Amino acid sequence: MSALVPVLAFVVCWLVLAGLLRRRHVLPMDHPNARSLHATPTPRIGGLGIMAGIAVAGAWLADTALLPVLLGAFALAAVSLLDDARGLPVRVRFLAHFVAAAGCLFALGLTGWALLVSTLAVVWMTNLYNFMDGANGLAGGMAVIGFGTLSVAAWLGHAPGLAAFCAAIAAAALAFLRFNFPSARLFMGDAGSIPLGFLAATLGIRGAMTGVWPWLFPLLVFSPFVADASVTLVRRALRGEKIWQAHRSHYYQRVVLLGATHRQLALGAYALMLAMAALALVLRASPPHAAWVLILSAVIYLTLFLVIDLRWRRLRHEP
Repeated sequence: MSALVPVLAFVVCWLVLAGLLRRRHVLPMDHPNARSLHATPTPRIGGLGIMAGIAVAGAWLADTALLPVLLGAFALAAVSLLDDARGLPVRVRFLAHFVAAAGCLFALGLTGWALLVSTLAVVWMTNLYNFMDGANGLAGGMAVIGFGTLSVAAWLGHAPGLAAFCAAIAAAALAFLRFNFPSARLFMGDAGSIPLGFLAATLGIRGAMTGVWPWLFPLLVFSPFVADASVTLVRRALRGEKIWQAHRSHYYQRVVLLGATHRQLALGAYALMLAMAALALVLRASPPHAAWVLILSAVIYLTLFLVIDLRWRRLRHEP
C-alpha cells in the first residue's frame, strides 16, 4: 500500500496548486528585486502544494523516527509562509531554523558535539536550498532528483518506509514543476524551499544514522546546490560583501545573466544533478571507491565553475 503514497502526494499537490491559482488576485506575490532573475510579479505559493502532498504522505507513513522530521518541517513551513505573506525579521527566521533543527536532531538521538555540528549543517542546508530557489525549475528539479535518489537508496537499504516518504516528496515536487517549468505560473516560495532544505538534511542524517547510506551519500546527492551556495558564500565573504543581502552572484544566476534561458539552465542543472546522483549511488554501492568518486565530482565542479568564471570575466572585461 505504501507504493500508492507518492501517487497520492502528486495528486494532492496538483489539486491544491490548481485551486490556489484560481484565486491568483489574493495570493502573496514575488516582486522582482536585486536577487531576482524574473521581471514580473509571480505568486509564491508553490510550497503550499508541495507541503500538502508531504502532509498526506506523513499521515500515512509517520513513525516515531519520522515524526520529529515532519514536525520540524511543518513548523518551518508555517514560519516561512508567514514570512512570504508579511515578512519576518532575519533573527526570527534563523531562530526558528535553529530550534527546529536542534529539536529534531535531539529527538533522533544526537547529543553533544554531534548535535551541535549536525544542527549547523541542517541550518545551512535549510538556507542554501532557499538561496538556490531563484530560477524556473531549479529547486523543484533538485527535489525530484535528490529525494528520488534518496528513495532508491532507501529501498536498496531495506528501509521501505523511508523510501516511500522520499518518493512522495519527489512526487509532490514533480507536480509542482508542472506549474513552474518551463515557464513559471508560480514560484515555490520560502514555504517550500525552506522545509525542503530541512528535509534533505534531516532525512540524510537519519539514513546515515541507521546505516541506510554512508554519511557522504546525501551530501553528494544534493551537492549541485551545496557546492554553488557554499562557494558563493565564501567568495562574497572574502570580498567583504554583506552575505545576508540579496545578490545575483550564484553560478546558476550568472549562467542566466550570460545569456542562457531558464529552460537551458534547468536542463543543464538536471544533467548535473543526475550525474551526482549516479556517483552517489556508486559511492553507496562501493565504499572503497569513495575517494575516486569524490575526486571525480570535485573535478566536475571545478571545471564548471572555472568555465563560468572565465566567461563572466570576459563579459565584464575583468582581468
